[in-house]
Amino acid sequence: MNELPNLPEQGAQPAPASQPAPYVAPPRRPGLFETLRQPLPLAVTVLAVLLAAQAWSTHSRINSMRADVARMLQKDQQLASETSAQARDVAEQVKQMQVKVGVLETRQQEAQSQQAALEQLYQDLSKNRDEWALSEIEQVLSTASQQLQLAGNVQGALIALGNADRSLSSSDKPQFITIRRAIARDIEKLKALPSVDLNGVALRLDNVIADVDTLPLLSDEKPALPAAPAPLLPKPKAKAKPSHPAVKPEPPTLAERAGDTWRALSAEMWDDIRQLIRVRTVDTPEALMLSPSESYFVRENLKLRLLNARLALLSRNETAFRDDLGTAQNMLLKYFDARARATQGALAALRQVQANNVAIEMPTLADSLNAVRNYKAK
Repeated sequence: MNELPNLPEQGAQPAPASQPAPYVAPPRRPGLFETLRQPLPLAVTVLAVLLAAQAWSTHSRINSMRADVARMLQKDQQLASETSAQARDVAEQVKQMQVKVGVLETRQQEAQSQQAALEQLYQDLSKNRDEWALSEIEQVLSTASQQLQLAGNVQGALIALGNADRSLSSSDKPQFITIRRAIARDIEKLKALPSVDLNGVALRLDNVIADVDTLPLLSDEKPALPAAPAPLLPKPKAKAKPSHPAVKPEPPTLAERAGDTWRALSAEMWDDIRQLIRVRTVDTPEALMLSPSESYFVRENLKLRLLNARLALLSRNETAFRDDLGTAQNMLLKYFDARARATQGALAALRQVQANNVAIEMPTLADSLNAVRNYKAK
């Protein structure tokens, strides 16, 4: 390398002008290779290359990152759009759910109010259930007592008492024991009553009512047919004596034959006269003078009397029952032929019916009714 010229030191005296300055050659610039051969430029060059490579790599990475970010942003935009659409759908669904929730809340409030009303009603019912049951039992027992006294309906009263006892037994309350004891006593009283075959008696009356149209009336009696004339019997022959020889009978004379004929004719005429004229003793002569329409009304009146007796029997009205039966028997004896077998059978049936005792004193259900009323009054 060429050495640089030495510069004059500061403070030195310049050369005198008379001497000419020596020729100084200009410095030569070093070449590229020479420059690269030096350590510092080489390091700088390597560093520059590395920096350029790093810059290019960084630029490439940045570009790829930009592309990735762009793709991610695009995907994010798509997801954002989808999310916004889903958010709108969710918002609409939320609005619908809010409406439904409002409706459900309204219904829930209504259900709660109804439940509260039902609970209050159940409490009221539970409080008044015993009173209502006792009121119903009292009404049933009162009706059964009325039927027992008016119509003698023993079976109906027993059924009513049994139903009342079952209703009280289902509640299983010890307070009802007194009422059940009273009901049991009334049931025993009704079962101890003497039994009357009302159905059998009513059937006998029905049979008599059905036979009324076939019973003969006194006004319907007709004269009997004339009896056939009795055949003339030959005279008995005289016994022949064994000691005497048999004698031939003589033929009847004309006078004897005329007498026999006259006696036969007179007997026949007397029979005819007896059939034409009959003498009877009748207490009610008007019964023989009934017209067909009057006969019809007599039969219908007799039926009505028997029907009234049947109703009095079922209602246990003994006075009316016996009065109607007595009137029916009097009508049979007054207007009907008492000698006929059918009339005699009807009279016998009415007498058997009249012999039944329908006047049975019916007990009351006062014990059961008083027990129920006393419990309600507490």
